[in-house]
Amino acid sequence: MNTPDFSSQFDEAIDSALGWLADHGEFIFDAANAVLTGVYKAVLWCVAFPPFYVIAALFALLGWRAVGTRFAIVSGLALLFCALIGLWPETVSTLALVLTATILALVVAIPLGVVAGLAPAFDRVVDPCLDLVQTMPPYIYLLPAIALLGYGPATALLATFIVALAPALRLTSLGIRMTPKHFIELGDASGVTGLQMFFKIRLPFAMPSIMAGVNQSLMMAFGMVVIAGIVGSGGLGESIYGAVRTLDIAKSINAAIAIVILTMILDRLAQSAVRSRTGEAQ
Repeated sequence: MNTPDFSSQFDEAIDSALGWLADHGEFIFDAANAVLTGVYKAVLWCVAFPPFYVIAALFALLGWRAVGTRFAIVSGLALLFCALIGLWPETVSTLALVLTATILALVVAIPLGVVAGLAPAFDRVVDPCLDLVQTMPPYIYLLPAIALLGYGPATALLATFIVALAPALRLTSLGIRMTPKHFIELGDASGVTGLQMFFKIRLPFAMPSIMAGVNQSLMMAFGMVVIAGIVGSGGLGESIYGAVRTLDIAKSINAAIAIVILTMILDRLAQSAVRSRTGEAQ
């Protein structure tokens, strides 16, 4: 068998497998599409319903409490700038997509990371899978998602979820394993139960690593949102994709600035949470 024959047969096998899944699991994928779209729309309603100046003021207040006065002023003005350039609907749509994907990823990743940190056998199985997820180009996840879920926010949400899952899971597992042995031995000598050992010793030491995983998941989600614009996800990613197709340089630059603003605000807030947890652990 020569290489072209094998390549064509392999491609046909992949297409047949996806076609079989789409035909026999249609009700499952339709339900998943409806659930993901519903969750996304609920989060979008929460961030899009208040006026833009209310959201800007809330982020400024949060920035003041978490980082400082200068960051609060800059973040509030930066969000107002997103509204002034006419990209507020796209900005809140992107924010909703990132928050939804990140929250779903953390709900799955943190418990699995705890299990991986406590069970070395499970960690040996999960670790190669995480390597695969983190080394593959992010847009690859859009292709099977399109085949199974079609175009729309659910496809973008699923692909973003996969990308955001890996760093949170890996850093949670790392944090659980990094608990100093002498503290574990002290807990055993004190006669604490397994739950007490976890919540009073392991979890406090793991929190800085877990929060770093949250930060990395947010950053990965923002990177994926731009790529996901090609599947009709809405938001700033779709604005950039449409502007590139029509050579609208000004609109693409404006959308890129809005993405940078959102990314920097959430990154600084997440970094502040990491620093506070690190201080508590020390």
